Amino acid sequence: MNNWRDQLLLILGALIWGGAFVAQSAGMDYIGPWTFLCVRSFIAFAALSALMPFLDRIRHTGKPRTETEKKYLFKAAFCCGAVLCAASIFQQAGIQYTSVGKAGFLTTLYVILVPVLSVFLGRKIRWNVWLAVLLAMAGIYFLSLSGMEALALGDILLLICAFLFTGHILTIDHFSPHTDPVRLSAWQFLVCGMISLIPMLVFERPAVNMIFQAAVPILYAGVMSSGAAYTLQIVSQKNLEPSLASILMSLESVFAALCGFIILHQVLLPRELLGCCLVFAGVLLAQLPEKKQTAEEGSLPE
Repeated sequence: MNNWRDQLLLILGALIWGGAFVAQSAGMDYIGPWTFLCVRSFIAFAALSALMPFLDRIRHTGKPRTETEKKYLFKAAFCCGAVLCAASIFQQAGIQYTSVGKAGFLTTLYVILVPVLSVFLGRKIRWNVWLAVLLAMAGIYFLSLSGMEALALGDILLLICAFLFTGHILTIDHFSPHTDPVRLSAWQFLVCGMISLIPMLVFERPAVNMIFQAAVPILYAGVMSSGAAYTLQIVSQKNLEPSLASILMSLESVFAALCGFIILHQVLLPRELLGCCLVFAGVLLAQLPEKKQTAEEGSLPE
């Protein structure tokens, strides 16, 4: 098993996601969040569909052959796409009201929430995870609050986004071992695009020229962040321990802050930098290695 290769792929995905926060922030100068999400999702589906024959040849795979496999793929794509759509729209809306660096760190809370919410699935939560939660909550205070002020709208939207991305990660963990990861990635974006199409037309009614003005951010988010990075996530999670995969994915927060500083010249205050450090310390602590459990692969689960 080429774990080093999968680790590099996830780091590359995290780097792409970090840059995507900049693209999403820039895209909001021209179009609304539903439009951005809808267009980027259809672009991701089109890009992956165009590459599918080539990817099948180098991976020596093909289309699902049995009706059971096809139905399972459609079910997996619908579930993953619906959760991804909900998470992405909260993230896209939240980015309008906060900095790229803060958005990256708040979104990264999914890495802590995954083991915490797993308690409802019957798993015992280790001491370091609870300590990580306390560190993260302290970090959010310094990152998002000033004195006794309430959470800002963007912070609240991004916290909801973190919970929803937790659901997306758990959904992928459930479905990805039993279906083709590239097709699952492609079809989840088709589902995401179709769901976001109606709100886009009802609430935003975008002009074509405005979409073209946001072409560069949309193309980056669609081809790189959605098409490439999410596919790297699904492919790599098959061959890595969840704890290691999560900590590598969490590097998107670091890359987001760096990209916001370099490209958008967004500077975090000392108090906010302390919050970032505490959140990331919690992320690292939550992902201390645990004994790997080997899942039995057999018939498709329900």
